[in-house]
Amino acid sequence: MKTQSIFIAGTDTGIGKTIVTGLMAEFFLRCGYKIITQKWIQTGIDSDIDEHIRLMKKNRKNLIQHVSLMCPYHFQFPSSPHLAASIEKRTISKEKIKQSFWTLKKDFESILVEATGGILVPLSGSLFMIDIVKELSLPVVLVAGNKLGTINHTLLSIEALKKRKIRILGIIFNNLEKKTDLRILEDNPVILNKITGEKILGVLPWTKDINLLYRKFIPIGNKLDKHISQ
Repeated sequence: MKTQSIFIAGTDTGIGKTIVTGLMAEFFLRCGYKIITQKWIQTGIDSDIDEHIRLMKKNRKNLIQHVSLMCPYHFQFPSSPHLAASIEKRTISKEKIKQSFWTLKKDFESILVEATGGILVPLSGSLFMIDIVKELSLPVVLVAGNKLGTINHTLLSIEALKKRKIRILGIIFNNLEKKTDLRILEDNPVILNKITGEKILGVLPWTKDINLLYRKFIPIGNKLDKHISQ
């Protein structure tokens, strides 16, 4: 059985891509797939890869030989990759990113790649993250922060993906604020499905209970399972 890798994109920064990637990895691990995660570029002092590993309930020591490939670039300044790299006087190489992906593919059936920021985040003056997604022919799961303003952000992200003929597997809505008006939270998935025709994979609740989040993710994972096993 051949398995597909997936790119987890976001409509914005800070909308839950890391949590979704970790939950997705845990789900597919429980399904018996040999899965690894990646984040091509990390900016800031935090490590989203470590969060993936925690959510997968893996021991970092057991993945130590893969960690540098899971995150080929880490910059200290919390900003867009192009600026963070410029501050450290470093250049982001598209080929290094692609090579890290293909090297991991030798040991794993599928790679779940978390985006840095939004889909059109620049890696340099002429290179965008979406360009690498296109070259690797990765299908995309789009994570949308379920809040006021997400309709515009999501439509623009979908437009950018469709323009490049990148396959969209569906949209996951992540409730970001407990105080957001319920009418907005309920309407966003409905109107975006009506406008775009894209599949709404599900809505994740606002909660700090990771076990509850995983239980809520299971129906989403079931919908994605048929896409990962081709």
